[in-house]
Amino acid sequence: MNKLFTVLIATLLIAGGLVSFRSRPEIKEESKIKWLTIEEAFALNQKKPKKIFIDVYTDWCGWCKVMDRETFTNPAVADYISKNYYAVKLNAEQKEDIVLGTDKFVYVAQGSRGYHQLAAALLRNQLSYPTVVFLNEKFQPIQPIPGYIKAPEFHQIITFIGGDYYSKEPFEQFKTKTYPQKFPVKI
Repeated sequence: MNKLFTVLIATLLIAGGLVSFRSRPEIKEESKIKWLTIEEAFALNQKKPKKIFIDVYTDWCGWCKVMDRETFTNPAVADYISKNYYAVKLNAEQKEDIVLGTDKFVYVAQGSRGYHQLAAALLRNQLSYPTVVFLNEKFQPIQPIPGYIKAPEFHQIITFIGGDYYSKEPFEQFKTKTYPQKFPVKI
């Protein structure tokens, strides 16, 4: 009897786990961010202008990994970025040269770690990771934003810039008008 009870409980736990596993919403393949190199985004932008979103990171940055895992995988964030930006991942310490048009950017060795000239230029020489950078359709900087940003706040930022609200009103005004509740998208 005791053995039968144990088997029954184990069966219920497994069945319950399968039901909860199956009912979890999955990220649709099309809602994932398609990351490009900066050179690919530059070339695409020459043919079809679009805002550029750049995630400037390093391999050793813990908060960069958290942002990859928690912010960039949020379906609402990924969907908005995919529709409104060319998304770029830029390793701030990569050693390969980057050529954009007639401009060449190189790695600068400095102590045990160096930095890439393009990362320094995009971050206005404030090397802090993670930092997200927004460029307009003419490849001109709009704004670098340093630090880890949770999905709800990040969705507000990408909407503010992606919808060109940044040129019409301050962010705080946009935020209270457009997002009266905490966050309209389920995480």
